[in-house]
Amino acid sequence: MGDVVYAAGELEQHLRAIGVRAGETLLVQSSLRSVGPVDGGGETILKALLGALGPEGTLVVYTASPENSDTSRLALARTEGLGPAELRAHRATMPPYDPATTPASPILGALSELVRALPGAVRSAHPQTSFTAVGPKAEEVTAGHALDCHLGERSPAGALYRSGARALLVGVPVWCCTAFHLAEYRLPGQGTQRYGCVVRDERGLRQWVHFDAPKLEDAHFVRMGEALEHDIAGLIRGGFGDAGCFLLSVPEGVDACTAWLARRS
Repeated sequence: MGDVVYAAGELEQHLRAIGVRAGETLLVQSSLRSVGPVDGGGETILKALLGALGPEGTLVVYTASPENSDTSRLALARTEGLGPAELRAHRATMPPYDPATTPASPILGALSELVRALPGAVRSAHPQTSFTAVGPKAEEVTAGHALDCHLGERSPAGALYRSGARALLVGVPVWCCTAFHLAEYRLPGQGTQRYGCVVRDERGLRQWVHFDAPKLEDAHFVRMGEALEHDIAGLIRGGFGDAGCFLLSVPEGVDACTAWLARRS
């Protein structure tokens, strides 16, 4: 490994060997760098994924834009140290969320933006936690993403769960699966917090909106660590290029997370 330069056909064979099925709905989260040298880079990896899924399959990626906020950790870090006038100026120049043009956050990796930019790709409406899908079930996955439900039942995470979709994690830990946040919504006593973002109103004018929604955390998923590798029924391990991969059922993964969190609540 390491000195091999992978082509689309070879990577597609790897996906089939892992167990990716033509015609399925697949959420993919990845570190493309972990795949190793690829002839054509990210676009070749995308070609391999679409080839493995075939024309009846649907590819889904997380295309969040946490930068569009005055409340997220990322937004607060960017404005730390600004005075009141500087903060007002910063907020006044922030572009409103547009599903068609707002880039996926760079923190998500290159694949998210590649899929978002595909002709025919469909993106959910949430200005902070959108998903993008391409394929026959793209509209079904991305429809009805409620503003006060970042990653809950009325989001693509809920749609992926209900449809029995699977997730492929490339070069990242199991707990990184964004759909697992659905588990937080299923526990009693979930706390809420204030969120803010800039959008366009019905007239196309720029406006800030603030709303209350469940408070989401990442720390407890990190703490799950290796436990999820044992708790998720049917978890498949494999390789994609140089990267280690996990292939799993979204419902089984969310159920394992829900049980883990419930034991510690």
